[in-house]
Amino acid sequence: MAVPMSRVLLISLVFVVITAALVHAKGHGNHHRHHNQSLQVGPVTYDGRSLIINGKRELLFSGSIHYTRSTPEMWPDILEKAKRGGLNVIQTYVFWNIHEPVQGQYNFEGNYDLVKFIKLVQEHGMYVTIRLGPFIQAEWNHGGLPYWLREVPGIIFRSDNTAYKYHMKNFVDMIVNKLRDAKLFAPQGGPIVLAQIENEYNMVQLAYRELGNSYVKWAAEIAVNQNIGVPWIMCKQKDAPDPVINACNGRHCGDTFTGPNKPNKPSLWTENWTAQYRVFGDPPSQRSAEDIAFSVARFFSKNGALTNYYMYHGGTNFGRTSSIFTTTRYYDEAPLDEYGLPRDPKWSHLKDLHKALKLSRKALLWGVPGVQKISKDTEVHFYETAATNICAAFLTNNNFQTEATVTWRGVDYYLPPRSISILPDCKTVVFNTQRVVSQLNSRNFVRSKVANNLKWTKYVEPVPSTLQVPVNNPTPLELYSLLKDTTDYAWYTTKLALSPQDLPMKESIRPVLRIASLGHALHAFVNGEYIGFAHGSHDEKSFVFEKPVPLKAGVNQISLLAMTIGLPDSGAYMEHRYAGPNLVAVLGLNTGTLDLTRNGWGHQLGLSGEKLQVFTEEGSKQVQWHKTKGAAEGLTWYRTSFDAPEGHDPVAIRMAGMGKGMIWVNGKSIGRHWTSFLSPLGEPTQAEYHIPRSFIKPKQNLLVVLEEQPAKPKPIEILTVNRDTICSFITEYHPPNVNSWERKDSVFQPVFDVVKSSSDIKCPKNKKVVAVEFASFGDPTGICGSLVLGKCNSPVSKEVVERHCLGKTSCSVPIDRNLFASKTDGCPDIKKTLAIQVKCAI
Repeated sequence: MAVPMSRVLLISLVFVVITAALVHAKGHGNHHRHHNQSLQVGPVTYDGRSLIINGKRELLFSGSIHYTRSTPEMWPDILEKAKRGGLNVIQTYVFWNIHEPVQGQYNFEGNYDLVKFIKLVQEHGMYVTIRLGPFIQAEWNHGGLPYWLREVPGIIFRSDNTAYKYHMKNFVDMIVNKLRDAKLFAPQGGPIVLAQIENEYNMVQLAYRELGNSYVKWAAEIAVNQNIGVPWIMCKQKDAPDPVINACNGRHCGDTFTGPNKPNKPSLWTENWTAQYRVFGDPPSQRSAEDIAFSVARFFSKNGALTNYYMYHGGTNFGRTSSIFTTTRYYDEAPLDEYGLPRDPKWSHLKDLHKALKLSRKALLWGVPGVQKISKDTEVHFYETAATNICAAFLTNNNFQTEATVTWRGVDYYLPPRSISILPDCKTVVFNTQRVVSQLNSRNFVRSKVANNLKWTKYVEPVPSTLQVPVNNPTPLELYSLLKDTTDYAWYTTKLALSPQDLPMKESIRPVLRIASLGHALHAFVNGEYIGFAHGSHDEKSFVFEKPVPLKAGVNQISLLAMTIGLPDSGAYMEHRYAGPNLVAVLGLNTGTLDLTRNGWGHQLGLSGEKLQVFTEEGSKQVQWHKTKGAAEGLTWYRTSFDAPEGHDPVAIRMAGMGKGMIWVNGKSIGRHWTSFLSPLGEPTQAEYHIPRSFIKPKQNLLVVLEEQPAKPKPIEILTVNRDTICSFITEYHPPNVNSWERKDSVFQPVFDVVKSSSDIKCPKNKKVVAVEFASFGDPTGICGSLVLGKCNSPVSKEVVERHCLGKTSCSVPIDRNLFASKTDGCPDIKKTLAIQVKCAI
């Protein structure tokens, strides 16, 4: 029986008040939870300051890591790096369409094993936020909704629609019961401390009018009635019904979030975008570590309780899982890149930020907040408890261009432009968001020495005509409903009989085939000959194909290979989106323009190579493969084998020289490739594609590439990936590393007798410094991987760094003029910079 929302709210508020009273009754003792492996969790509630877990307030640093976008073999390493990066929460969506691809048939195997993933997070001592949706967007195919849902009669997604609500509730019940049976919710001792229903619904709510308003209330009610014992949230939902918490998504929620819609709810940031997902045709996406750090410090300085990095590890859209035009690589600019390697300084700078905030934890959770405006662009947010040493301050310079000096409580503090300094004792600067003290690195793609003896053979996909695919409909069928998301591809066939008098008499005039399509792409063939390719884009799916065609007197066969590149993942009324050719005509005939739209069309799902599974060992034996000599043909399958690359670094394939298609390794799809879709910079949006090590055998790995466009596979390379180029760029202005301080027995104190700034280097696991590639104490410039000398430099720079670092897994070089003293110092009066670049190896 449904519990009235008003009663649920009353019970929740009473629980909040009682729990908060217990918290305050315990005073301000050390409430810090030591997150041992396999943490045990208890009841979760909240007040206006934070979540309350086991009766204790918590500062929560969360990262989105999706189990579907990596492999189970990768999960432990990714989670270990997230934990070392200072996270104590992992957030993941739940993906309806991969768990129930066919109605009533469920899949929780391999990298879809949700329960295994959550248990592994708990073993690593971290909490979990589960985002049930079931609409999730996530740049995931169909926003996570299974295709079969689209064909339910009368359905309208995400609305107060009987059919949609029936299936949505069934899915939510199924997932919650599965997690409850595995004892994964906090009151059961599991790690799940938050759950989300729906996703960014305010973005489409107005489109559904009153049916949108009533749907929100219904969604909140079915969530709360699950009685899982943890709070529910709705992101980007200002009117989230009580007791559901409304949360912020964006880049700068410290300034853009209007706040919780009730004073008893905490400020939660469910998506802090670490860069931007990319679609084919996009230039590189960037967001600096400094900007992310500023936004997080700003949010916590203004009563924030949880921030979640979206994504912390993006991963890979294997197979056909990416949404419309979205690249196979997902959020590669995250703190952990596609391969699970720390992207520094993003990973390490945020790690230092988390440490600074944890040093301020007591003041943030129990102190009385205050704000002091210093000037137009500068201010101080602080938290303190009277008659104690509990005090933390955030000194902020909001000006993007001008530095500032802030005088606060009798002390001057220098603030770079657009920066926040964190003072965990209201006296000592331990971190500045703009000053990167942590190390930097550069990613290297290295051609494998053993994996590139690639001998290619080919199988040309047969192009059907109306003889093989006879006419079965007057007009071309709509593509989504034809494919039903079982493949990207469908053939459309028709025939056209022409007399010699129909054809142009002049050789300089050729008929033109024009096809207007609602999306997403198509290849055209006339009489079996490849004519060309056209496509839309993420922002404009529809397009017009126009190419001259070699028509002949007699019967001409026209074959179109239409395709989708993922299904839509956003917006209102997704069930009413359409794709495929909707107008076909031939121009330039003596008889004028001939409209073929109602000429009668045949339809065939998929490619023969897909049906035969030529990308598997058994399937590849079903066709005849030939050597790849001669002209490159469109729509061709290429096959080769390779041995496992040396070492243990991640593996990638560089699709140099190729156009568009898909890639399989040992029968497993690593996703769509599309190197011919260039960004405005004239480069492919994605050139390298991740092959998980777990997909690879020691010898004779089957590699199959479906290539749609005329191209030759010879330039393709197998690579290993590392971030073994490590750098540091520290000035005499930089504060010492935040690890120079600690709280011991509730007392803030330095770790060392003398706290100094230093250049700190740490190699990846099991590797050590084998070469110092650059070192300069002076005025060097550049970025990691391309540092250059300035006008002055200590000639002993490299010698000093080698003495401190060579042969070591980690090292620290003090910023000390005496260490680099030289009679030939060409610029003794400037503030010096120490720039270092080293190479790490086993």
